Amino acid sequence: MGGPQGAARTFVATIALVCAGCDRGASSTPAAEPARTPAAAALAIELTPALRAAFERASPLPPLPPDPTNRVADDLDAAEYGRRLFFDPRFSRDGSVACATCHVPETGFTDGRALAVGLAEGNRHTPSLWNAAHHRWLTWDGRADSLWMQALDPLEDEREMGTTRVSAVRLVAHDGELREKHEAVFGPLPSVLEDADLPAHARPALRGEGDDPAVVQAWLALPEATRAAVDRVFVEMAKALAAYQRRLVRGDSPFDRFARGLREDDGALVGALEPAAQRGAALFFGRANCVLCHSGPNFSDGEFHNNSLPTLDGAPPRDSGRFGGAAVVKASPLNAAGVFSDAPDGDRARAVRLLRTASETWGEFRTPSLRNLADRAPFMHQGQLQDLDAVLNFYSTLEGQSARGHHQERVLVPLQLSPEERRDLLAFLASLEGAPIDSIWTRP
Repeated sequence: MGGPQGAARTFVATIALVCAGCDRGASSTPAAEPARTPAAAALAIELTPALRAAFERASPLPPLPPDPTNRVADDLDAAEYGRRLFFDPRFSRDGSVACATCHVPETGFTDGRALAVGLAEGNRHTPSLWNAAHHRWLTWDGRADSLWMQALDPLEDEREMGTTRVSAVRLVAHDGELREKHEAVFGPLPSVLEDADLPAHARPALRGEGDDPAVVQAWLALPEATRAAVDRVFVEMAKALAAYQRRLVRGDSPFDRFARGLREDDGALVGALEPAAQRGAALFFGRANCVLCHSGPNFSDGEFHNNSLPTLDGAPPRDSGRFGGAAVVKASPLNAAGVFSDAPDGDRARAVRLLRTASETWGEFRTPSLRNLADRAPFMHQGQLQDLDAVLNFYSTLEGQSARGHHQERVLVPLQLSPEERRDLLAFLASLEGAPIDSIWTRP
């Protein structure tokens, strides 16, 4: 048993057992791949770490930033009073135009026109009020640094509502309902406003040209205490309007639910964003690089850019944009550093004090938010692009780009989007539509 032949038989048997083990291993079922997470199983795109990080930076929409310059910014009574002012056409010169005439709730708080039309046609498109309280600077050129500062100019602008601050304050003082609402928020009206001889058509000069001298002279003829009282109540009205506009916020869009699904590994939330919108999101944050300007949870960097957009009449651009707007906000006594601010030494006040006007800002306009685009056409600061297809066509080809000057930005290159990529981007933009707000804030 222990001789050479026995040893040979033992060796052969051992080899046979080893080979048999090899055969059994080769024919056994391969080890199963690790199970995909619920979120990953619902994805229609390759989710790279960079793309995941981009999605997380863009959602959710955070709580509103506070506005210390307006002590009633988040006061419910102030918001309800502001809503009353917003829909009231009596605050226009002829009683035909309210704030809601241009900022129509049913059309995304715009008016569906290329250029705004109040008492006359303006030179810019009506910007939407959705999520406006998230902006650092207001209007296309940033000529206001708060919602309440922004609310004042349209009231007295001859092309918009064309009233005067004295007329507006007189209406509040002599309308029982308005007066009650005003005093509930701000306290008793100054007694000097009871003067029956207070001239309705009186206001300070607004722009240094084009003002009616009689209206300005009537203002200057008022006692200083009366002018101060009128200014105080006029600003209080604007702060109530701002409190109302802070209620016009819509988040929790399908994209937000998708992003939440990625964080929480919830396949149902991830899958709620259709594959086309997922591909559009990957393109938006990836090759198309739209996030270069439309960044952050409100899909706007809050800054000003010159994209050499086509003009409505095909002529060279004549609107100075941010260059003029910066000069206006710095010089205004109504800015965050002024006497009417409730925080004249706060962060917003420092921002406007440090603001500089520079020639390279000529023709720049604020990046609009891409949230809640439905019903907001046409687009851009002159409404010169009729719909989102036209917007994508412009960035795809740069066709019709206006004459470029030495101040214009050089970051734009034609994206050369395919038809499929355009459809995917449109699906993604539609996914930024937020949940409806309480209808009490969208009706008179």
